Amino acid sequence: MTSQTTIDTTGSGGKAPATPSDATPGKGLRGHPWLTLITVAVGVMMVALDGTIVAIANPAIQKDLGATFAEVQWITNGYFLALAVSLITAGKLGDRFGHRQTFLIGVVGFAAASGAIGLSDSIAFVVVFRVLQGLFGALLMPAALGLLRATFPAEKLNMAIGIWGMVIGASTAGGPILGGVLVEHVNWQSVFFINVPVGVLAVVLGVLILLDHRAENAPRSFDILGIALLSTAVFCLVWALIKAPPSEWGWGDVKTLSFLGASVLCFALFAFWETKVKEPLIPLALFRSVALSAGVVLMVLMAIAFMGGLFFVTFYLQNVHGMSPIDAGLHLLPLTGMMIVGSPLAGAMITKFGPRAPLAGGMALTAIAMYGMSTLETDTGSGIMSLWFALLGLGLAPVMVGATEVIVGNAPMELSGVAGGLQQAAMQIGGSLGTAVLGAVMASKVNSDLADNWTKAGLPPLTPEQEHQASEAVQVGVPPLAPGTPDAIAAKITGVAHDTFISGMSAASLVAAGVAVVAVLVAFLTKRGENAEAGAGAAHI
Repeated sequence: MTSQTTIDTTGSGGKAPATPSDATPGKGLRGHPWLTLITVAVGVMMVALDGTIVAIANPAIQKDLGATFAEVQWITNGYFLALAVSLITAGKLGDRFGHRQTFLIGVVGFAAASGAIGLSDSIAFVVVFRVLQGLFGALLMPAALGLLRATFPAEKLNMAIGIWGMVIGASTAGGPILGGVLVEHVNWQSVFFINVPVGVLAVVLGVLILLDHRAENAPRSFDILGIALLSTAVFCLVWALIKAPPSEWGWGDVKTLSFLGASVLCFALFAFWETKVKEPLIPLALFRSVALSAGVVLMVLMAIAFMGGLFFVTFYLQNVHGMSPIDAGLHLLPLTGMMIVGSPLAGAMITKFGPRAPLAGGMALTAIAMYGMSTLETDTGSGIMSLWFALLGLGLAPVMVGATEVIVGNAPMELSGVAGGLQQAAMQIGGSLGTAVLGAVMASKVNSDLADNWTKAGLPPLTPEQEHQASEAVQVGVPPLAPGTPDAIAAKITGVAHDTFISGMSAASLVAAGVAVVAVLVAFLTKRGENAEAGAGAAHI
């Protein structure tokens, strides 16, 4: 085996951990690299799909179960909160007990929770089982990356991660399309029931194909206090981001600031404790790797620009252009298509040239795409929209692949699960940050422009309470029309609402473009994973 640089994660004064044995994955069905990729892709597809498919079903769930708007929000928030809080701990479980077992448990639990949601007759049960979905999804995602890292030789790992990223991107972007078809032609329960046969297929494939890989120096104990501190820190951070929008607490509210402060305190205590414990949850020596640290930051920045920017595009398509959920999903096909095409190509480029140039180029294309989206108007045609969506997909593909390889490949083999959890947690936190921060930009711009636009249109003055209600509606592109409003007045209100929404979306898109520009600079700090070659030689059980 070729030598590789190792990172001291044991506190042993720089002594390298034991290297894995020279055993190689089996040549037959079990442990076959490409069959392993297919198997983990089927499982990961469920988790990625559920991140967006449920948004289309929310209105039907609200109507059928008589839920409030706040309760429906928790269908999404509960899922992402559980996922973000649990990912790194779940990765540690995979490193300790084996990624095959962790993956299979995650698939079974996720599919079972999905079926339970479809059978639920109250919003409370839906939210509870969505939280369970997030917890089991957290087990599944890092384990999938750990299996790929252990199965594929270094020269093929980028291509495998490229296809893995393609599945995630296609599932995420394709969720609204599939959700629209199922909700319109079957029912909202089918959005969750569809995970059951997919889960059964993933389990059957997993039992037949997956080979358990475990590094000889895998962790043998658990950092319970570290898990508690990190989980609390992430929970407080994500909770504050969920509640920070003006429609909830507001950024300056004492509750928001208290949760943010508690998050910072817990992160600081976690960092201190990790220097004292024998087998830390996340050895801080990991972050001595500038490339790995840059990969984590890059994943956060990418998610801020992508998920935060895309959040408003769905409102733009449905509420401004009046598209149905299916039509809106179809208009996002250029984004999906370019991610599908671009991910394996990006993997090949990264293998040949290294990650630095593809990552920087991808974030540059993302910045250009977000700037282009800031120029969208109420009457922009499908061709122009498709151009910017396609460019965004093309820019995101190398970042999804490259940042993942940089994080996982620069971590020691025995911490591949933790590295996978770190990568996914960075994406989830970045997505929450993007939605919260860009949502605040949107709200601020709408609040500052609405009154003037309303007055210039010659509409009757609004009371402070009416203006607040109108602002909340306009932030999602909905005209604040009262029942029985005359057509001429309704047309003016609709015009003001849509123009004001466009100004807010433009401001948010420009901020996302700025974030992407910063990410270009961060990309130049990345490099190929120093420990990637350890993967194919990992011990298997």
